[in-house]
Amino acid sequence: MTNEEKIRHWVSLSDEDLKTATVLLNGKCYLYAGFLCHLTLEKIFKACYAKIKGDTPPFTHDLLYLAEKSGFDNLLTDEQQDFIAEVNPLNIEARYPEYKSSIAKTFTSTKCVALLEQTKALQQWTKEKILLIK
Repeated sequence: MTNEEKIRHWVSLSDEDLKTATVLLNGKCYLYAGFLCHLTLEKIFKACYAKIKGDTPPFTHDLLYLAEKSGFDNLLTDEQQDFIAEVNPLNIEARYPEYKSSIAKTFTSTKCVALLEQTKALQQWTKEKILLIK
């Protein structure tokens, strides 16, 4: 698989996760919608890594680490970095029982709708940046 094919693959996976997050939100599965928001960003950041570095992204779920290691973090606004820091723990907290019950209580419909909208915006912005990177 060429690097361009890898990039398209990561973008496609990110798009699919965003669609799934929307379905989960509509089904009132708020915690899992948040988890899919994390995956949406993780995969678009891995596409960025592949584009910038010309290499396979590291095996990590840490959004901040992916942005830093790709050098993409210097393009992010403070608000985007804050949002990424907010979403980053959802990968762990949505998976493990000791975190799930406490975090699930904080995931209201309103919070989840806002999370999904911010995820969509950051994913789209990131896609546009990927296309501009040479």
